[in-house]
Amino acid sequence: MHDAIHLRDMLGLSNREARSEVELLLMRALGVNRARLIAHPELAAEAAENVTYRSNLGRRAGGEPMAYILAEREFYSMVFTVSPAVLIPRPETELLVDLALERIETLQRCRVLDLGTGSGAIAVAIAAHRPQISVVAVDASEASLAVAGRNCERLLDDPGRVRLLRSDWFAALGGTRFDVIVSNPPYVAAGDPHLGRGDVRFEPRQALVAGQDGMDDLRRIIGAAPAHLNDGAWLLFEHGHDQAEGCRRLLEQAGFVDLVAERDLAGILRVSGGRWLTAGSTAG
Repeated sequence: MHDAIHLRDMLGLSNREARSEVELLLMRALGVNRARLIAHPELAAEAAENVTYRSNLGRRAGGEPMAYILAEREFYSMVFTVSPAVLIPRPETELLVDLALERIETLQRCRVLDLGTGSGAIAVAIAAHRPQISVVAVDASEASLAVAGRNCERLLDDPGRVRLLRSDWFAALGGTRFDVIVSNPPYVAAGDPHLGRGDVRFEPRQALVAGQDGMDDLRRIIGAAPAHLNDGAWLLFEHGHDQAEGCRRLLEQAGFVDLVAERDLAGILRVSGGRWLTAGSTAG
């Protein structure tokens, strides 16, 4: 297929990746599923004149992420609406959801805070799998919260269990405390060369970059979290491949115990965290 070869050469994809992406673009433009597309190869030829298909193919050839072109991305077995206002949900972040769900399972009551919710992927995934809990999801961006709101409405039986709030991290939360705090904050260093490559070129910079070493927001979250955690509560967050040791030091300095550092499917230390105990507590 000529279009697949074009994408392969423009983006450095494998033949399989390029063919799969062309199929997805055809399916979206023609309103058919993959089975029909394969059963009727003439449809691909007809798409040569389809305005939507040609436009989307051009956008992809220019490097724009498929998630933004299709306005959706699968995460935790759910299909989320996404837009250029939010970070594209990634498979490695599913580890953060896994670890949060494990800890929620052991708690008799649970109030969860998702810091920097973006598309709402983490908050919605947690709420969908633990129907007894309530979640507060905050973001500094109104555009991000609008996307998160659409995902709550689409994917949750009771969207009201996720409360969306505009806030610069903890700023709008007052003295509210939680049993689990999760976050996938910006953690890329300002000068990281990866910012000029691949999908991240199109993603919102404020959702990616956190100062010269990428740790600015992690420092803020870890330092402020104890004031918003109940006794025995957990803080869990995603970070960069080389930041686990720095995060561990910050957690220790802030007084967290039972520290964890977990690897993603690629073997990279991806999620760290710890438990907060008030002075003299014996919470088990």
